[in-house]
Amino acid sequence: MENMKAFVVEKIEDKKFTTSVKEIEKPVLAERQVLIKTSYSSLNYKDALSAMGNPGVTRVFPHVTGIDVSGIVAESRSDAFHPGDEVFMTGYDLGMNTNGGHSEFVTVPEAWLIKKPNNISLRELMIYGTAGLTAALSINELLNNGITSGEVLVTGATGGVGSISVAILSKLGFDVIALSGKEQQVGYLKTLGAQEVILRKEFDVENKRPMGKERFAGVVDTVGGNILAEALKQVKYDGVVTCCGLVASISLNTNVFPFILRGVRLIGIDSVEASLDKKTQAWEKITNEFKIDILNELVNEISLDEIQQAYQKILQAKAVGRYLVKL
Repeated sequence: MENMKAFVVEKIEDKKFTTSVKEIEKPVLAERQVLIKTSYSSLNYKDALSAMGNPGVTRVFPHVTGIDVSGIVAESRSDAFHPGDEVFMTGYDLGMNTNGGHSEFVTVPEAWLIKKPNNISLRELMIYGTAGLTAALSINELLNNGITSGEVLVTGATGGVGSISVAILSKLGFDVIALSGKEQQVGYLKTLGAQEVILRKEFDVENKRPMGKERFAGVVDTVGGNILAEALKQVKYDGVVTCCGLVASISLNTNVFPFILRGVRLIGIDSVEASLDKKTQAWEKITNEFKIDILNELVNEISLDEIQQAYQKILQAKAVGRYLVKL
């Protein structure tokens, strides 16, 4: 058997895990599977949880993290893909209970794969990754529900989804209001296109008022919890709020007034099990009208050996932008 390098999470005992870059067996193809020679992957919050052994993400160990991957088909038992094809994928079970993209080779079912569009590179695809797809799905919901101008609040704005959302919304002509707990990153957020930055300490406060002054035409929320609850109170009549994250809290303590008095719509965003058709449409927008010119402003390129350190920053809410893993 051939070996390959991979970032591996191993279970030592109950609730105790260790991670390392090590040599493991190169995967063998099953019917209707494709073997990808990895070019790039990325890091996401879910990857960091998987590396900790979070049972809500991963229950199969030893395990290779990485919910995103781009690369070149090395072998194929699929009629749809052939050696030499440039491909990528995000979501599904990759990097959860199926070995992920933080390895030199990765095997995936043909139904998960998308061929690389012509006007974007494998590297750029992974700078976007799951975060970019989630941002695009969120912004699509705003547009499809009639939000085409005005102020849009982006919470968790220095994170992967937040950073890309700020940049795309700015390109589309929205007045982007970025919310972040990182005061030292105000300049970074304005570089991405934020017109104003609200600090979390000024927004995430105990507020017993059921409603606030109408301000935002839309909200892209990436954090949940009290920040989402407060944002809902400030959305204009017929406004739209998308929700895709939980780093602040999984709980939402709110009331029905924004929904029944202002017609506010709260839309959940899931990029993992979204249909391949929905994902493909979102990627088409990313490579066209949503494509941003400042990708390099929000990327930190790292190797397999630097993944664990990056995970610590993600879990401690110290990460800014996107982590790109080059294989």
